[in-house]
Amino acid sequence: MRELIEKDQRITMVPADFKCANKGVVTEVDPTGFTLELDYEPDGVLKNNYCEFYTDTKHGTLYFESYAKDINGKSLKIASPSRHKFLQRRKYTRIKFMFDLKMTDGDKVHNISTLDISAGGMKFKTSENVDIEGRYKITLPLSEQLSVTCTYLPIRIERGDDGNYTHSGRFEFAENRDKMTLIQYCTKRSIEINNK
Repeated sequence: MRELIEKDQRITMVPADFKCANKGVVTEVDPTGFTLELDYEPDGVLKNNYCEFYTDTKHGTLYFESYAKDINGKSLKIASPSRHKFLQRRKYTRIKFMFDLKMTDGDKVHNISTLDISAGGMKFKTSENVDIEGRYKITLPLSEQLSVTCTYLPIRIERGDDGNYTHSGRFEFAENRDKMTLIQYCTKRSIEINNK
């Protein structure tokens, strides 16, 4: 683990209640684990309860599950995980996401068919000519109980031979909680798909 986790590295920690996600800096690394100094109080983090961890490395985004062996204020001693995996090299995990959805710009409604999503943005097809300068509200249904609403900003539009448009763009989130929800959803779906 010492080759993967280094002192001064930034890590995102997501407990079972993702609303309590936190970030921190590694202050010490040893063979049994590492010490993580969190930015905020460790609400929702319990001793010996597994959490998810994400960090960017030169090999891609590192993902692993582990637990806090000791909690001393914002300083947590994290056990060395038994296994880890590298997610794809892009900053956010991208997954297939095929839905017919509505995207709005004020009173204007656009019908779109999503192709894939990540916490960074999405790709979709539409028969409509959507303004590349616009800012669009969209709600992504992640499950029957869970959805995320964000703002979509187009980056690239290509017109196909069939007359339909393929859009790629990025998301902006009103709340960091929504972004963390989407990161967690995409990561879990990617792992599920790879394990099939």
